[in-house]
Amino acid sequence: MASFNKVILLGNLTRDPEVRYTPKGSAVCDLGIAVNRVYTAEGGERREEVTFVDVVLWARLAEIAGEYLRKGRPVFIEGRLQMDSWDDKQTGQKRTKLRVVGESMQLLGGRPGGATGETADEDRAATSAGSKTAAPPKSAKPAEPDDDEIPF
Repeated sequence: MASFNKVILLGNLTRDPEVRYTPKGSAVCDLGIAVNRVYTAEGGERREEVTFVDVVLWARLAEIAGEYLRKGRPVFIEGRLQMDSWDDKQTGQKRTKLRVVGESMQLLGGRPGGATGETADEDRAATSAGSKTAAPPKSAKPAEPDDDEIPF
């Protein structure tokens, strides 16, 4: 029998990421994401339903989430579903929880506190190259070509 386990989520963080490390030194990050669905009820009434999803990230992805994400920020997560089970220490009952194991993540929205237009990768590249000069501003409208430069 064929099976496929893929989850794609775009939502806002419900709390700040919680990063911790395993005894062997691997980073683990727990996130909460709120995903909204807007629909129209039978009477024409517009309704919104919110689903809260727990996500776990591992290794470098966990460290990046802990460094750049904060409550309320939008994020795009791709991953897989995983069922966790454990015995409740207080009641002794078997408990289960379905959560998403994130395999890739994209940070969305602008940087908090600034709207420079640069992405984090561009900023890291400029920083790692030792550049102390600011990048030229990105033009909102491309320049018109000169008629002498058109090859036909």
